[in-house]
Amino acid sequence: MSKSLNKVMLIGNLGKDPELRFTSSGVPVATFTMATNESWKDQDGNLQERTEWHNIVAWRKLAEICGEWLKKGKKVYIEGRIQTRSYDDKNTGAKKYMTEVVADSMIMLDGKGAGTAPESSAPPSAPEPDAGGASNDDLPF
Repeated sequence: MSKSLNKVMLIGNLGKDPELRFTSSGVPVATFTMATNESWKDQDGNLQERTEWHNIVAWRKLAEICGEWLKKGKKVYIEGRIQTRSYDDKNTGAKKYMTEVVADSMIMLDGKGAGTAPESSAPPSAPEPDAGGASNDDLPF
C-alpha cells in the first residue's frame, strides 16, 4: 500500500465562540469556524482579498481547552487533518456532506493567555467521526 499524508496547518481568526458539547458516552467535542484570508494585487494593481471559512472540530481535552479559552475573533494556529463526513438532512432526507478539520493541536496567537494547548487523543469510533488517518508508523517521513 502506498503512503499518504493528511495534514492541515491553519492560522486565522475564530468566526464564533466554540460550541462545547458531549457525546452520549460523555466525550467532550468542540466545534467552531475559523477564517483565513488571502490578499493579492490584480492585473490593474488593485488589492483583492478573499476569506476562506473552515469548520473545526476538537475532541477530548483539546475540546475542553478550546471551549474555555477561545473566543470569537481570536487568532489561533490549528493543526490537524481534513475529514469529510456524511449525514441525512432532517428536513429533506437527502444525504449531505461536511468537510472539517479535526484538530490535533492548537496555539493561541494573540492576547492574554496565548500559548500551546496539549495534543488531543483520537476521537471515539462511530457514530462520532472515527479516528481514521495514518498512524505515526504510516507517515512518509
